[in-house]
Amino acid sequence: MNISLNHSNDLEGRLSVVVSAADYQEKVETKLKDYRKKASIKGFRPGMVPMPLIKKLAGQSILVEEINHLLGHAVSDYIKENKLNLVGEPMPAVEEADAIDWEKDTEFTFHYDLGFHGEFSVDLDKIKSVNSYEIKADKKEIEETIENLKKQFGEQTHPESVEDRDLVFGTFTQGDWVEKSAIPLHSINDKSKKIFIGAKVGDTLKFAIDKVFNDAKSLALATGKKEEEVADLTGEVSYVVEDITRSVPASLDQAFFDKVLGAGKASDEASFREQLIEIVQDNYKREANYLLRIDAEKALLDQVKIDLPEAFLRNWLVRINEGKFTPEQIDQDFDNVKKDIRWNLIKNEIAEKFEVKVEYAEVVEKAKDMVRQQFGGYLSADQPGIEEMIEKIAMGYLSDKSKSDNFMNLYNQAFADKVSSVIVEKIPHKVSKIDVDKFKEIAAAL
Repeated sequence: MNISLNHSNDLEGRLSVVVSAADYQEKVETKLKDYRKKASIKGFRPGMVPMPLIKKLAGQSILVEEINHLLGHAVSDYIKENKLNLVGEPMPAVEEADAIDWEKDTEFTFHYDLGFHGEFSVDLDKIKSVNSYEIKADKKEIEETIENLKKQFGEQTHPESVEDRDLVFGTFTQGDWVEKSAIPLHSINDKSKKIFIGAKVGDTLKFAIDKVFNDAKSLALATGKKEEEVADLTGEVSYVVEDITRSVPASLDQAFFDKVLGAGKASDEASFREQLIEIVQDNYKREANYLLRIDAEKALLDQVKIDLPEAFLRNWLVRINEGKFTPEQIDQDFDNVKKDIRWNLIKNEIAEKFEVKVEYAEVVEKAKDMVRQQFGGYLSADQPGIEEMIEKIAMGYLSDKSKSDNFMNLYNQAFADKVSSVIVEKIPHKVSKIDVDKFKEIAAAL
């Protein structure tokens, strides 16, 4: 087998592979013999079908299969051995391949168009400094957090009459249409709230259904219909109040402290506030680190120049998408494609330089974290058997055969996180102390 590479320029080239009979003949003959042993053809005993007939029946398909197998390994090995800086994947020259005469030819030549990225290096120490932020939560922020937590962990009561912000359960009736419903009072416009406020269980309210809700979305949620369907809901309806639910904020007592922090973590309001401040600060620290990661990624993309084979990439994208996108559609998103390619090249360069590796146990831990986030506040670390349950769910997710990419998705997330950690640690950055409102303003501008 003869393989040669010809560069048309620094970023594009053509790989030519010449396959001769000596490369494939022996294996093809072996496969033909195996086929003959198993062939069941009327008029011939098993294993006694004449070889010329076997070649006529299966010779070409076996030849094509064997040569494709050889090509796959030969091209892959050549790329690895020569450490080619490929972008995208080798593109077979279709027209030349279609011109092959599989019945007559014994020597075959295949061509692959290749795209290369330009040489580059990543020196994190020399990247221009980026901003990082130290966010201090002020008293206002802590008080707002406490109020939100009091609502979150408050109790549900069932008062005698409706007040603003209550949730009203009842039944709509209009002609043949009857619909059970839950109406949050905040979804009712201010002008119409007087219809509901003061109502008691058993009362029948009458109103124009298309006039009382804030918007189509609120009406859809209250009636169980799709937003595009609610335009048909017009005119007066009857609404029988069947239950009233009101959220009463929790008190700053031991039960509340235990619900928020865990049993016994705080014994009084002072210690509760102290720990809550730490939690809020840690949350903002994570958000600041996330913003730093984004800024660092942008700085690297701006300052690390990598030439790409744009013409090759456009053709490659059209080919791999098999007609799903036109060249014009690909052009519309081409800048983002180039950005993603450059970022992956930069990440891989950093990973190799700093020997970033992801172990199996780290992927499992990533899956367990995902489970914890899905359950949110419903799981507590001190619940008996909770960790065993989390691990079981996580392992089930990773081993789900119907979604074989689950493992790789989490592996890639873990890999990206570890590379980002290296970047954040090594890249120069200057720290600015800001308040929460200023940080929110900066984050919203991204």
